[in-house]
Amino acid sequence: MVQRIGGNRRKTRSKLRKSVRTRGKISVTKYSQKFDVGEAVYLVAEPAVQKGMFHPRFHGKAGIVEGKQGSNYCIKIKDGKKTKTLISHPIHLKKQ
Repeated sequence: MVQRIGGNRRKTRSKLRKSVRTRGKISVTKYSQKFDVGEAVYLVAEPAVQKGMFHPRFHGKAGIVEGKQGSNYCIKIKDGKKTKTLISHPIHLKKQ
């Protein structure tokens, strides 16, 4: 059998690209946002920060904050019929 080539960021050139207006320094307030348990959030990957980034297939999905794990948040999302828990840094989350 042949090995599968590529990792998590394979074929994500357009998905993990910032628009011209959003390039530049990332604000500290976005980096240190606070979320409450049960709050609805959008998963929007920040390509400039790889730390705590979820898999790109979940980019643009909505979820609910389940809890906190260190400086990251546990987000519950619905993927088809299954519910999955993702761990993501607050810079990749946006309030709904």
